[in-house]
Amino acid sequence: MEFGVGIFPTYDGMKPGDAARFVEERGQDALYFAEHTHIPATETDRAPGRPLPSKYWKTYDLFVALTAAAAATTRLRVASGICLVIERDPIITAKEVASVDHLCGGRLEFGVGAGWNRTEMRHHGTDPRVRMRVMRERVEAMKTIWANDEASYSGRYVNFERVWSWPKPAQRPHPRSSSAGPARPCSTACWPSATRGSRTTGPACTTGSPSCARGPSAPSRSS
Repeated sequence: MEFGVGIFPTYDGMKPGDAARFVEERGQDALYFAEHTHIPATETDRAPGRPLPSKYWKTYDLFVALTAAAAATTRLRVASGICLVIERDPIITAKEVASVDHLCGGRLEFGVGAGWNRTEMRHHGTDPRVRMRVMRERVEAMKTIWANDEASYSGRYVNFERVWSWPKPAQRPHPRSSSAGPARPCSTACWPSATRGSRTTGPACTTGSPSCARGPSAPSRSS
């Protein structure tokens, strides 16, 4: 059994590098960072009577935080828990994932999800009704970029022809990944460790999603 910690890497809290060293020194195996690009000011309540904590809109950029964490450690696996790929351009995100994994020597775990905040999704141009399909195509497109010197992808939501993108991830053909569906509110984190099948727990996410042992189903994984 291996263990990890999940946190929101906020600008007014422990710096990502300091948090990563702290976690590694205490024998943990992985550190997972949550992601939100922003939170709509008109929608800060996840559930009736349960205000959304300010940490949701105070996080550093996910890949900047992951880079800082990786640079500050030597063996700790750094992970997205989760990356909201429906709010990200897949070509740019493929470059970011590959860059972090290359720089840290293959210590990146790439957890992805479709999110729960519909207003936030719309701000990024994603229709919440089709977010699972968008997520699937964007992940498939990224894997195509990582696995091929010259990549093309044709889908309903993602299309590009003959692109070159380097570096490639240190983990070939790509970092192992896990996916999570829309989450229900809860107070305890639980994410899968995509590479070893263990679960990571911490105070900073939501259970009740498919990525949690207490949720309705196990996460899907790709190797």
